[in-house]
Amino acid sequence: MIPKIYSIVIAITLVLYLSTGVLSQEDMLVIDNRPFADTTRPNAIFQHDVHNEKAEIEDCATCHHVYDEDKGEFIPDQSSEDQRCYECHDLKETGKKPGLMKAFHLKCKRCHQEQKKGPLMCGDCHRK
Repeated sequence: MIPKIYSIVIAITLVLYLSTGVLSQEDMLVIDNRPFADTTRPNAIFQHDVHNEKAEIEDCATCHHVYDEDKGEFIPDQSSEDQRCYECHDLKETGKKPGLMKAFHLKCKRCHQEQKKGPLMCGDCHRK
């Protein structure tokens, strides 16, 4: 009886351990659009690791910023990679904080324009 319990505990532990990788951003293939009730376009294609390697992005805070609303500025050397964008950005604009969709588009498109690389048109990211 006891070996069976150990087997079950080990199996559950293994499943939980392996499933954490599924949820990590490194394996992300599309932008999480769950907060949007009704979308007209498919999720934006975004292969996290492939993108960062190709763009030579090593600092997570490049995209995963932390913003001090009281001071009205980004906090250097702090990163929010342990959070989803919708944990800080509401669907609608709040004060000076852009709404979630606008935040995605500002962050991604602005960088692509500045680097003169990457997609700018809707259908380039939102592919079926």
